[in-house]
Amino acid sequence: MAVLDHLEPRSVFHYFEELCAIPHGSYNTKQVSDWLVSFARARGLEHYQDAVNNVIIIREASAGYESAEPVILQGHMDMVCEKAPDCAKDMETEGLDLAVEGDTILARGTTLGGDDGIAVAMMLAVLDDETMAHPRVECVFTVDEEVGMEGAVALDVSPLRGSRLLNLDSEAEGIFTVSCAGGNRTHCVVPVVRAPFAGTVLTVTVDGLAGGHSGAEIHKGRANANTTLGRVLCAAAARTELRVISVSGGLKDNAIPVLSTAVVSVADAPAALAACAELDAALRDEYRVTDPAIRVTAAEGGTGTPMDAASSRKVVALLTCCPNGVQTMSADIEGLVQTSLNLGILTTADSSVEASFSVRSSVESQKQMLVDRLRCLTEILGGTVTISGDYPGWQYRPESPLRDLLAEVFTEQYGRAPVVEAIHAGLECGLFSGKLPGLDCVSVGPDMDDIHTFRERLHIASTQRLWAMVVEMLRRMK
Repeated sequence: MAVLDHLEPRSVFHYFEELCAIPHGSYNTKQVSDWLVSFARARGLEHYQDAVNNVIIIREASAGYESAEPVILQGHMDMVCEKAPDCAKDMETEGLDLAVEGDTILARGTTLGGDDGIAVAMMLAVLDDETMAHPRVECVFTVDEEVGMEGAVALDVSPLRGSRLLNLDSEAEGIFTVSCAGGNRTHCVVPVVRAPFAGTVLTVTVDGLAGGHSGAEIHKGRANANTTLGRVLCAAAARTELRVISVSGGLKDNAIPVLSTAVVSVADAPAALAACAELDAALRDEYRVTDPAIRVTAAEGGTGTPMDAASSRKVVALLTCCPNGVQTMSADIEGLVQTSLNLGILTTADSSVEASFSVRSSVESQKQMLVDRLRCLTEILGGTVTISGDYPGWQYRPESPLRDLLAEVFTEQYGRAPVVEAIHAGLECGLFSGKLPGLDCVSVGPDMDDIHTFRERLHIASTQRLWAMVVEMLRRMK
C-alpha cells in the first residue's frame, strides 16, 4: 500500500515512492536506470542510457517556448546505504520501508535516499506533466555520485544543448549553492605479517557516534570511529604488549563512521582493559557536546591469528597518525571549510589493512597536499596508495543570470532573499562546468536532516515549496 499518495504534489511524491521501492545504492543502479528508460519510452521522450547507467531524458519545449534557451535539470540516482545496528534489511535487494512522521518522511532503520532521490522524483514529475510551461528540458540522471561522481565523469554531454543547469542536490531550503570543493578517494594499503602470540584475545569497540556527511558535517566536531579506535589501541599498547588481529569500521568513505572494532591479543588483559576504560571516560568528556553517546567497550573474546609486533605497530601508527577532519578553513569565505579528509572505511585482509579516505578541498594544491601526506605516511609503513574518483571544484561565477532568476522567484515566493553560498561537500556541477564551458549553474534542494545516516529525514513542506519554485522558474524561462 502506498505511503505517500496523500501528499502534494502527488506526482513528485508518487515517483519518489516508486524510486524507494527499487534498491539503488551506489554501484547498484542498473535496475533504477532501466526504470527511468522505461518511463521515457512509455511517453515517447528522447532518451539516452550509457554503459555505466547514466540516463538523459529530454522533453521538448511547450507551446510558446520553442525559441527559449534549453535548461538542464540534474541529480543523481544512487544513494548512500546505511542501516541502524539492529536493521536486518538487505539494501542490495530490498526497497525501503517509508513512513511519514509529522512534516517528515523517513525510512525505517535505513537511510532514506532523499539525497538525491528527490531530484529524480522532481525531474520525472516535470517530464510527465504535459500542461507545464517550460523551455526544452534536459534531465540528467547520473550514477555513483556518492562514491566519487563516477557517473558524471563518464557522462557524454553531446545530447545537451542547454547552457543553464539547475542541480537538485542540496539539503537546505533557501540556500543557493554556487561553488563547491573538489575531491577524491585516497585508498591506503599497508601490508601485514601474521605470527602466533600467546596472549588474551579482546574485542574492542568504539560506537555510539553521531556520524554524518563527511563534507556537509565535517566541521561539527564529531568523532570518527576509525581514528578514535587508533587512539584506543595506542593507549592500550602503551600499557602492555599488543598484537592486532583485525580492525574494521565504516561503510562509505564520505560518511563519518559511527562504529569501529578491533580484535587484539594482549599480554596483560587487565592493563589493556583499564586503558580502554580510562579512554572511554576521557572521550565522553571530550565529546560531551558533539558526540555525547560515544563509548569504548572491551571484553574478552574473538578469534584469528595475530599480526606480528612490527605489523601491529604499523597498524596502530596508521590509525593514530593519519590526518583526519578539518585541516584548513577558508580565508575568503567566513565559516567555510576549505580542506578536510575523512577516514571512512577501514578493513583487514589476511595480509593487509586498508584505509579509504574522502579527501576534499576548494584549493587544488591543498587537495594534493593531503594526498601527499597520506602517501608519505603509508609508504613509510611499507604500503601503497591509489587515487580514484578525482573530481574538480566548482568555481564561483560573479555573473549568473540563472542565479538572478531563481533569486527573483524565491524572493517573491518567500518574502526574503535567498542565502548564496559555497559549500565544502562535493557537487557534480564542477564536472558539468568542465564539460560544458560557460555553463551557468546553481544547486538547490529541500530541507533534509542527517543525510547519509539511518536518521535521515526529508521535510514535506520544504519539498512542496521547492517544487513551486522550480515550476515558476521554468515558466519564466520564455
